Amino acid sequence: RKAFYGVNEIAVKVPSIFKLLIKEVLNPFYIFQLFSVILWITDEYHYYALAIVIMSVISIVSSLYTIRKQYVMLHDMVAAHSIVRVSVCRGNQEIEEILSTDLVPGDIMLIPSNGTIMPCDAVLLSGTCIVNESMLTGESVPVTKINLPNPSEYPKAMGDEIYSPEVHKRHTLFCGTNVIQTRFYTGELVKALVVRTGFSTAKGQLVRSILYPKPTDFKLYRDAYLFLLSLVVVAGIGFLYTVVNSILNEVPAHTIIIESLDIITITVPPALPAAMTAGIVYAQRRLKKLGIFCISPQRINICGQLNLVCFDKTGTLTEDGLDLWGIQRVENARFLLPEERACSESLLKSEFVACMATCHSLTKIEGVLSGDPLDLKMFEAIGWILEEATEEETALHNRIMPTVVRPSKQLFPESKQATNQDMTSYEIGIVRQFPFSSVLQRMCVIARVLGEKRMDAYMKGAPEVIASLCKQETVPVDFERVLEEYTKQGFRVIALAHRKLESKLTWHKVQTINRDAIESNMDFMGLIIMQNKLKQETPAVLEDLHKANIRTVMVTGDNMLTAISVARDCGMILPQDKVIIAEALPPKDGQAARINWHYADTLAKCTSSSPAINSEDIPVKLVHESLEDLQMTKYHFAMNGKSFAVILEHFQDLVPKLVLHGTVFARMAPDQKTQLVEALQNVDYYVGMCGDGANDCGALKRAHGGISLSELEASVASPFTSRTPSIACVPKLIREGRAALITSFCVFKFMALYSIIQYISVTLLYSILSNLGDFQFLFIDLAIILVVVFTMSLNPAWKELVARRPPSGLISGPLLCSVLSQIIICLAFQTFGFFWVKQQSWYEPWTTESDACNVLDTTNTSSAHDGNETLHDEHYIKNYENTTLFFISSFQYLIVAIVFSKGKPFRQPCYKNFLFVVSVMVLYVFIFFIMLHPVESIDTFLELVCVPYEWRLRILVIVVLNAIVSVLTEEAVDRCGVCFLSSVFGCREKTPKAKYMHLAQELLVDPEWPPKPRTTTEAKVPSQENGSYQIITVT
Repeated sequence: RKAFYGVNEIAVKVPSIFKLLIKEVLNPFYIFQLFSVILWITDEYHYYALAIVIMSVISIVSSLYTIRKQYVMLHDMVAAHSIVRVSVCRGNQEIEEILSTDLVPGDIMLIPSNGTIMPCDAVLLSGTCIVNESMLTGESVPVTKINLPNPSEYPKAMGDEIYSPEVHKRHTLFCGTNVIQTRFYTGELVKALVVRTGFSTAKGQLVRSILYPKPTDFKLYRDAYLFLLSLVVVAGIGFLYTVVNSILNEVPAHTIIIESLDIITITVPPALPAAMTAGIVYAQRRLKKLGIFCISPQRINICGQLNLVCFDKTGTLTEDGLDLWGIQRVENARFLLPEERACSESLLKSEFVACMATCHSLTKIEGVLSGDPLDLKMFEAIGWILEEATEEETALHNRIMPTVVRPSKQLFPESKQATNQDMTSYEIGIVRQFPFSSVLQRMCVIARVLGEKRMDAYMKGAPEVIASLCKQETVPVDFERVLEEYTKQGFRVIALAHRKLESKLTWHKVQTINRDAIESNMDFMGLIIMQNKLKQETPAVLEDLHKANIRTVMVTGDNMLTAISVARDCGMILPQDKVIIAEALPPKDGQAARINWHYADTLAKCTSSSPAINSEDIPVKLVHESLEDLQMTKYHFAMNGKSFAVILEHFQDLVPKLVLHGTVFARMAPDQKTQLVEALQNVDYYVGMCGDGANDCGALKRAHGGISLSELEASVASPFTSRTPSIACVPKLIREGRAALITSFCVFKFMALYSIIQYISVTLLYSILSNLGDFQFLFIDLAIILVVVFTMSLNPAWKELVARRPPSGLISGPLLCSVLSQIIICLAFQTFGFFWVKQQSWYEPWTTESDACNVLDTTNTSSAHDGNETLHDEHYIKNYENTTLFFISSFQYLIVAIVFSKGKPFRQPCYKNFLFVVSVMVLYVFIFFIMLHPVESIDTFLELVCVPYEWRLRILVIVVLNAIVSVLTEEAVDRCGVCFLSSVFGCREKTPKAKYMHLAQELLVDPEWPPKPRTTTEAKVPSQENGSYQIITVT
């Protein structure tokens, strides 16, 4: 078996730094940077090469640190149970101690009495375990696991049952969970059968999903490569031009190779990766200050595109805890008036209170009651005491020594506090427990009042399920109406039932009795009403999201009517909107699968104490930016997990239509939450997911932006984790995502213009066999470009969300129009300056003896000229064209930096970016200074030549005109770019790109949609010809 199943370990090997380094440096950009550095060193351009090397090293070290840290974190996450010693049962009742790595499915392992961390998934065969599963499920409350029952204890409708970890999770010990306590029968051991090992376990699957996440496909990154490809084409043209021009001018082969390759490094800037990363790094820091931690920085940009957010309910939209609102008992098949307290003296010995005292899975851990929060609240409400066997008596913890519950002394009337005999008469022993099952939606216990001969069965669970298992004559006729009133108000309702068992049932018979035999012919006792309050910030956050055209969806494991009520209370569904419940039923007894459509009450009363929401201010948006006629949605779909599963399997064609307007998804299992996220993504929504634990883990990972409100270990799988358990982090994340996305666009546009501006300068100079000097390149690349890039990315996010989203890609009309218009402007002014200087009266091909400064202006320092006479200009750097283009291009870099530094509505204005403003101002002043007041040492360093003062003023005029034209053009593109492009390329009705928008247009003119009330949609068996489903609607 070991040869077949392999070693039982979740091997997360931490790669060596050398391996990670090799993998990182093989990135195409780093290879290109290496090529560029080698070329620059060959060309004696050492300083910038060193700067690029330093930036690359910092980037690589930072990346290696982050990747290795995540590997170490994952390694530590599984190390606690990777190799431990365990005892297993062999033939002839022998017990052998082996390493956990040697466990294989089929082995029977012993769970030690002092607890352990499970090394595999195993199903409990005997005994009871109390387990902390917070690592996997997000539940901080320990749960009780009992041994696997006989198949007959499950409903006959399920047929011959096959073990499933999901269905039988109350009997399954999952890998990585912490067994706190074990309980067993006298002379017996706690045994568990190994069912899954290694990466097949629940924890193994979690670790695998973290190690190998599904790659996120984002248009920005696809467009970035296309944009770079276009720059490569431009570089190729420049390369060919340089080669041909140099050959025609008989330039040496060595110089041709260097200069032609150099034009490639100019056009495709090696600093681009570092520049693009800057904005994301700054956004990550700002998020950290807001208490939001990010383990996947690239997702920050994607969060700027979110237009739909799914929310879990309990603990996310609502408070974690439940409060007991009241009880409503039943007598003689009639509801009594609701009562606030269940611990009154008159109810002390009632069967209703006895059910509340016994029908739960509470246990004591280190003397403190622990268990399901609902059970805890219910038990605390009656003021009883629970007593269990002490640690020394654990071996006797069997069916002969049950858990005992009794009222506290304070509940007894003073006349009855005299003797212990009175106290004992109120003790109830819990003889057997049938645990809560999400499949059955109920739990049951068998108990006996000490001193009584007959035993009692108590049951609690979903009201509809409990009522169906009770004698119909004990269920009030207005049961459904009363239940609907409570659920519509957002209450969580639990029903109780009781049955007096036959006196012939002995303790031993009870241990083997069929569950179905107990859970039938019960007497309906009434309802427990629990209240789950909205978090204070929930309505305001959802209002902000709705105003920003961001759809909100509730995905919960709670009751559907309760979820609909909460959705109305928090403003997710407006009071005037219709709610259509889709109840899907699987094929049965030859009948096809079908969907029954029910319309919920459209004017359900909101009972939340939260601030009221003005429905006029928050239209529920379905689509964004354009198609205003599609924006108002008047109906919402609601369905439970069972219906969702049937629809996915039998009504594939309806899935896009249902998720387009689906707002409430109740009773959803963790894997169904993931399927819902995928269904929404399939219609081109950018989906965010906000949950409070690892039971949302799959959906958190699959969403474009998953944010966990839990700091438990399982949240490692979520891209974002909020330190504070509040959904207020969602708009903050989206705002920062939008700011980071706009910053990426700004930086990319700026780096593209930087490349093209320098490309234009170099190409013009190549035409006269000149070039920019090394220190001119250095000044531009280091002093201007790097400073501007790393400060222009510092703009913080705008203070509020706006209805418009930033573009998702670089290949968009306005953005391309912006870049192309600035390229044309820069080309025009550089070319104008290049040719205009030649028209000046003092112009002549520059030599060391040229003295243009003294032609028109004897007041200018001629010492610069004198110093230049002794220098030999091997590469013909010093000339009037070079000096002119250097000044014009230097200003152009700063002009486009300001033009592209967009502020509102996604970022704060650039004047609030102090470092950027100071940097640009210092650079402007410096360049103005050296242009209008030449300094000999600076001119010598930058290899500038002396030109007349009048020409310097004319360069200033060129620069000012360039700035004015650039700013006005960018403003025009921002305001009128879309209209201009549509008029140029023909005005035609725009077809929506997103599938959900296209589908919304189709549904507007579909007379059969939405389905009418009280109708049924049937799916017939696929026809053999085309495999399509025929859907018919039956009234």
